[in-house]
Amino acid sequence: MRDFLYSQANYQRVAKFRNSFLHRFLNWKSRNLSHRQFLMFLSAIIGFIAGIFAVIIKNLTHLIQSLLEGEFIVKYHDAFYFIFPVIGLLLVYLIIKFIFKRNVGHGIPTTLYAISRQKGIMKRFQMYASLITAPITVGFGGSVGLEGPTVATGASLGSNISRIFLMNQASRTLLIGCAAAGAMSSIFKAPIAAIIFAIEVFSLDLTLASLLPLLIASVSAILTSYFFFGSEIILPFKLEDAFTISEVPYYILLGILASVCSIYFSKVYFGSTKLLAKITSPFVRLIIAGLGLGTLIYFIPPLYGEGYNVINNLLQENYLQALGTNLFNAYLENIWVVIILLAGLVIFKIIASSLTFSAGGVGGIFAPVLFMGSAMGHCFALIINNLGIFKHQISVSNFTLVGMAGLMAGVLHAPLTAIFLIAELTHGYELFIPLMITAAISYMITSKFQPHSVYTMELAQRGDLLTHDKDQTVLTLMNISQVVEKNFIPLEIDMNLGDVIHQGVVKSSRNIFPVIDENRKFMGIILLDDIRSIMFNEKLYDEVKVQDIMQQAPEIIDIENDRMKTIMKKFQESNAWNLPVVEKGNYVGFISKSKLLTAYRKKLIEVTV
Repeated sequence: MRDFLYSQANYQRVAKFRNSFLHRFLNWKSRNLSHRQFLMFLSAIIGFIAGIFAVIIKNLTHLIQSLLEGEFIVKYHDAFYFIFPVIGLLLVYLIIKFIFKRNVGHGIPTTLYAISRQKGIMKRFQMYASLITAPITVGFGGSVGLEGPTVATGASLGSNISRIFLMNQASRTLLIGCAAAGAMSSIFKAPIAAIIFAIEVFSLDLTLASLLPLLIASVSAILTSYFFFGSEIILPFKLEDAFTISEVPYYILLGILASVCSIYFSKVYFGSTKLLAKITSPFVRLIIAGLGLGTLIYFIPPLYGEGYNVINNLLQENYLQALGTNLFNAYLENIWVVIILLAGLVIFKIIASSLTFSAGGVGGIFAPVLFMGSAMGHCFALIINNLGIFKHQISVSNFTLVGMAGLMAGVLHAPLTAIFLIAELTHGYELFIPLMITAAISYMITSKFQPHSVYTMELAQRGDLLTHDKDQTVLTLMNISQVVEKNFIPLEIDMNLGDVIHQGVVKSSRNIFPVIDENRKFMGIILLDDIRSIMFNEKLYDEVKVQDIMQQAPEIIDIENDRMKTIMKKFQESNAWNLPVVEKGNYVGFISKSKLLTAYRKKLIEVTV
C-alpha cells in the first residue's frame, strides 16, 4: 500500500512539474516568439523526427529481411516464400490484438480521417504502432510499402506536439502536413516533391504561411536522411537517353495505358478488400488471405516485400534479374515470355497488396504503385521495340520511369507529385515534358471514371473528405452534434389539443413542436401557426387529436448518415428555418439555420487563421 501511495505521489509531482514547466514555456513563448515563428521552429523539429522515423522503419525492415535471408535459410529460401508472409501477418495480428488492443489503420487514409473528423487529433499509440508493425509486415514479405506508415507515424507526432503546445486546428493540420513532407523527403531525397505531396494529398492551402513550414520540415528531414544514409537513394538512376519529339505519340499511349491500369488498381483494391471483409473472423481472414499471398509470392517471387530492388533492376534494363527465379526460367530467352511475365507483375501486384491488407498487414500503397508503374512502362517499351512495325526504338528506362509517374497520377490523383518526384529522382528536367504528358492524360482519364484516389475513396463516400474547396472543407470539419438544439418540447401522438396547450405551448418558448410515439420515434411536427385559430376554443380540447393537426417535416436530418453539405442542401431546398434531427428514427432535437450559419462562420475563421 505504501509503495502504491509513493508511486501516486511521485506521479503527481512529475505531472505538476511538467505542467508547471509547460506553463512557464508557453508564457516565455508568448513574450518572445510570434505564432508564425514558433510554427516554423516546430516544423523543423517535426521534419527532423519524421526523418528519424523513416530511417528506423527502413532499417528495421532491412534487418528483418537480412535475418530471413541468413545462411541457414538461404538454401531453402524459395520454399519459405510461401510461409514467411503468413508468419509476419500472424505476428502483426498478435501484436495488435494483445499489445495495442486497437486498430492501427492504414497510414495516409487514417491520417486524412483524423484531419477531417477528429480535428487533426491522433492517438499517441499511433506514434509507435506503425513503427513496429509495418517493418514486420514488409520484412516478412507483405506486398505493401513503408511510405504510408512512415507518414502516419510522423503525422501522429505532429498532432500530439501541437496538442502539447495548445495549437489550433489549422496549425495542427499544417504540422501533420509537415510530418508527411518530412517523411517523403527523407525516404526519396526529393524535398520539392515531398512538399507538393503534402499539399496535394492533404489538401493544404498553398500560401506563404503554409509553404515555409513545409519547406523547413522537408529540408530538415532530407538533411537527417543524408546524415544517416549519405548520398544513397532508394531509386538510384542516371538519365542517359534524351527525350525526342518523335516519342510524344508513345507517351500519349503510355498515359492512356496508365489510366487503364489505375482504374484496374482501384477496382481490384476495393473489390477484393470488400470481398474478404465478408469473412467476419479476423483470424480466419488472416489465414485465408495470408495463404493466398504466400501462394502468389511462391510462384511470383518479385511480389515479395516492397519491390524496390525489382524497380531498380527494371530501370537498369535488367529485366531477367527483376523477374528472378521462376517456373519459366527456361523460356526467358524469348522476349515475349518476358513481356508476359512483366504484364503478370502489373496484374498480380495489387492482388498481393490487397491480400496483405485484408490479412491485417500494416503498410501503404505508394510502393506498390511505383512497382506496377515501372513494370507497366517497361513492358510497354519492350512491346513497342519488338513488334517490328515501328522504325523508332524508344528508351526502355525512360518509359519505365514515366510509367511510374503515370500510374501515380492516376491511382493517387497526385499528378504534380508524380511529375516532380520522377524529375528529382533523375536529377534533372530532361523528362519533364513526357512526364507532364503521361501524368496529365492518366489523371484526366482516371478521374473521369474514378473521381477519388485510393486514399480518399472511402472518406469521400462517407462525406468526410477534405478538398481544396474552402467551403467544402469548412462543412466537412463542422460537428453536427454541436449545432443540435434540444430545448424543444416533444408531444406524444396520442395527446389531444388540451394536452398540446397545457404541456407544450404554455411551457415552451418555441413555435414548433416535434411529435413522437411511445418509443420516441419521430412522427412529424406541429407549428404554432397551425393551432393559433383554435387554441383558445376549449370545446375542441378533447375532440382534436395531435394526429389531426400534425404535419410532415419538410426535411429530416439523420445525424448518423447526413453530413453538413447534405444538411445545407436540405435547408436550401426546403426553405425551412428549423429541421428535426433523428438518430435511428428516434427524435434527437432540431437544427436551426441561424445557428448553423453562425457555426459555419466560426469554423471558417478557425480554419483560415
